[in-house]
Order: sequence, then structure tokens, then C-alpha cells
Amino acid sequence: MSASRNNQAGLTIFDTVTRHQNIAIFSELCREVDSVTDSLQDSKQKLTVLAPDNDQLEKLSRKPWESSDDYSTFGADAYGGQEGTKRAHNNLRRFVQFHIIAQSPWEEGKKVQTLAGTTLVYETKSGMKWIQPGNIKVLEIMDEVSNGQVWRIDGILRDPDGH
Repeated sequence: MSASRNNQAGLTIFDTVTRHQNIAIFSELCREVDSVTDSLQDSKQKLTVLAPDNDQLEKLSRKPWESSDDYSTFGADAYGGQEGTKRAHNNLRRFVQFHIIAQSPWEEGKKVQTLAGTTLVYETKSGMKWIQPGNIKVLEIMDEVSNGQVWRIDGILRDPDGH
């Protein structure tokens, strides 16, 4: 589980996250959120991106911008019209922010907050990194660039309420 160590001058997380096919779906979601794109391109902001593998995103029972709470409240047309589009965008932004930590490097055992405000910690067991809560396996540290690292994970990070 070694990093590619792409510490090339000027290369940012945005540059590297967009070139890996096995996290292409998450990369596309990141590009849909301007504030996230800006952060990933900012060479002064140190981040750790916890990018779900494509397989994990394909297994989701609903799209990352969909919420069962929204369907309960607004019905089948929860994402129709201008207000629905706004709800979907806010949900997508939050989903992506659950997977970004405003810190790099991230030290083992140190509790950190995602941009969405959830607290995470990782531990190493049997030579593998595991993110808690959720017991999510880190498949690899894909890259280390000027503004942080990209970790490919085998799971989806959510808020404590499961959203």
C-alpha cells in the first residue's frame, strides 16, 4: 500500500484525482462541486481525499445526491424544479465533503474532521489501514502531491445518521 509519491512541482490533488480510472466516478462528483474543485486545486490547502473505489459507488442503492429524507418529505419529485436541484446539489456537496479531510499528512490514531464535520480516525491492523467509524479499508495511498494525498478506499463514508 505505497503512495505513488508524485511530488512534482505544481501538481495538485485535483490533477491527480482526475487521472485515475478506478476513482473516476468520485472524481466526476468532485468536479460537480465548485467549492470542492477550488479546494483540490489550491496548492496552499493541505488535504487528504478518501476516494471511494468505483465499485463502491456503483453498489449504492441510490445516487449520492439522493436522500431518503428528501423523498419522505417531498415525495417522488424531491429533485424536480429549482428547489429540488438545489437540494440535490447540497446533498452531493455534503457527500463529497464526507470524503475530504482538511489535513495532510493524516497521522495514525489522530482524530480528524471531514469537511462535512464528521470525525474519523484510522488504525493499522495486519498491515492495512482501516478508517473508523465504518471499518473502511484503505486500498492504497494513490498519490502524494503538493497539497496532500489521495487514498483509495473500499467503502463509503457517511454521517452518523447514515445519510
